Amino acid sequence: MPGSSLWLLPPRGHPLEAALSKLIAQTAAQFGSPHTFLPHVTLTSDIAADVYAPNPKAWLDALLLPPASQTHVSLGPLASDPVYVRKLYSRVSKPGVALLTHATRFVVQPNPWDLENWLEEKWVPHLSLLYHDCPVVEKEKLREVEAWVGVEGVKLHEGRGGEGEGEGEMGGWTGGRVVLVDTSRPIGEWVPIAERVL
Repeated sequence: MPGSSLWLLPPRGHPLEAALSKLIAQTAAQFGSPHTFLPHVTLTSDIAADVYAPNPKAWLDALLLPPASQTHVSLGPLASDPVYVRKLYSRVSKPGVALLTHATRFVVQPNPWDLENWLEEKWVPHLSLLYHDCPVVEKEKLREVEAWVGVEGVKLHEGRGGEGEGEGEMGGWTGGRVVLVDTSRPIGEWVPIAERVL
């Protein structure tokens, strides 16, 4: 993936942090993927390194971001796309993360028309459970993974497109941590280089 990315992670110590990490490891093993990663919602990507150099933390802290109270991740139904980083994922409700995504995408696309077009046409808010070059995951396998999700206590909102509220503490989170990750590196090296708590 070109450039760096901004991700939204659950608040540190939130029960979804451990549950989702376990599910990511389980799906990687089941589908034969070598990749595990931090549970996150990608806010934006394609950030050139010279934008945040020489001090990634200072750059991240200076971004005008909405408060935690205006950021709500609501986990929706599982889906699969023919995209490597969205091979198996939970849809995330757009309204809950729209303000934060708009603020972070502005770094890459400051032109208002381009920004709105990206938000409407290209943005697919999601929380990935599998990175893989395998074919799209079939419905039968999605149901199998849904059973694992239930065993871990994660509650997926059943509405179309993940709109609405997740079910309690295990259906999503409010606020969280925005992290900067150099996603131009190999996936195994995708670790935060700067972090900001909302």
